[in-house]
Amino acid sequence: MLFGSAPIRTGGHPDGRALLSRLYADHIGGAEPEIALTDRGKPYYRQSPVHFSISHTRHHVFCVLSDRPVGIDAEEIDRDIDLRLAEKILSANELAQFQTAPDPRRALLTFWVLKEALAKATGEGLRGYPNHTDFSLDDPRVTEKDHCLVAVIQL
Repeated sequence: MLFGSAPIRTGGHPDGRALLSRLYADHIGGAEPEIALTDRGKPYYRQSPVHFSISHTRHHVFCVLSDRPVGIDAEEIDRDIDLRLAEKILSANELAQFQTAPDPRRALLTFWVLKEALAKATGEGLRGYPNHTDFSLDDPRVTEKDHCLVAVIQL
């Protein structure tokens, strides 16, 4: 798995595509293949077995390349988030962890990046409230990078 990050310069989407192209050229070699979308909107390379995912915040862009389906999501640690969302988006086990967490905002963001990364990896996207997962606050797939929580999930 190859991971890249960069500050936002021109905008999230263009910077994400530029970072993805650089990562592909530097580590895979050659020109980046054409990108297409599945019927559910998941981007993929038409002529390459390489999987990728991109995420951006207000200030940073992140991407990952993998030989397996992969999803990445990032949120700035200081992002304002309505803690009442926990009741709707967390499973019973996740909600119990959230309710005892020393930093509820960070806990909710941790669960959110995991849920979003999984939705990207599977290509299913988020439909309704994503309260069917069973993640843990100490999940090693969440790291802190550039003042962001970043989750990467490979299938």
